[in-house]
Amino acid sequence: MALFLTENDVKQVLTATMALEAVESAHRDLALGQAQDTPRARTRLPQTVLHILQGALPAQGVLGYKAYTSNRSGNRFLVHLFDAATGSLLAVIEADYMGMIRTGAASGVAAKWLARPETRVAGVFGAGWQAEGHVRAICAAVPLERVKVFSRNREKLDDFCRRMSETTGVAVVPAASAEETVRDSGLVGTVTTAAQPLFDAEWLAPGAHINAAGSNALIRQELSEATLRRCALIAVDAVPTALAEAGDLLPLLEKGRLHARQLVELGDIIVGKHGGRSAAEQVTVFESQGMAIQDLAVGLRVLAAARERGMGVELPLK
Repeated sequence: MALFLTENDVKQVLTATMALEAVESAHRDLALGQAQDTPRARTRLPQTVLHILQGALPAQGVLGYKAYTSNRSGNRFLVHLFDAATGSLLAVIEADYMGMIRTGAASGVAAKWLARPETRVAGVFGAGWQAEGHVRAICAAVPLERVKVFSRNREKLDDFCRRMSETTGVAVVPAASAEETVRDSGLVGTVTTAAQPLFDAEWLAPGAHINAAGSNALIRQELSEATLRRCALIAVDAVPTALAEAGDLLPLLEKGRLHARQLVELGDIIVGKHGGRSAAEQVTVFESQGMAIQDLAVGLRVLAAARERGMGVELPLK
């Protein structure tokens, strides 16, 4: 029987380490031709938007989709998993928390493959819901000693840093300015809804890696053109998705200052089809938009862990 898993069920079984392994496996499968992913589709009404991401990981025995609605009252996420061989429903999973952890995990995987091994200090823009997953993932993926976080809401920032320090065991501290966040940081993360670039390119240290996770529409831009021009490597989760949604990249693509063939899929780096960082002083960037196969891989592992613990409610569906 198919299982229904609640947000609370997911919180009990999902870890950052589990999500990192799952997301990396999805990118590896995609690069090896063992996955299919369809870029996000949206149906818009005046008050509510429906978003759907779908894909398949046949090598892992699953296909499915994530559907979510966004409204002023909030967002509602559900992941549907189906057996790839039989088409039978495996699970329906409430996926707000899972999506937050999964989104962060993509940045964690990118940091693992593109940040310099000696990176010990990170700077992160944002102290919201998605930033939590980002910080948890990079602390699990990289041996960080300190994470500087910048947000305009100081009260919210102080609480965020306290919670993340307790959760990760890493010193997560407030940054006084955008410049302080970036200066001397080997890893820089942007997890905001900013419409204008968050920092000056000249603040980046040689060899820094950037994870840009917030700009998923043309109206959003976290990185300046000058920053992107400093990058020797621009990695994306999937080229078709980046061409449709990467707000940081779209203006440069439109102007002809960046070409699709310059974008490198993260999975191709993981499997060795494309080189990653080739010199210590290179600046690299990963533009994260989100993919269905990431949700499917994480959801599959959440389902397995929940079944082991006897969790979930059986659904009268086949």
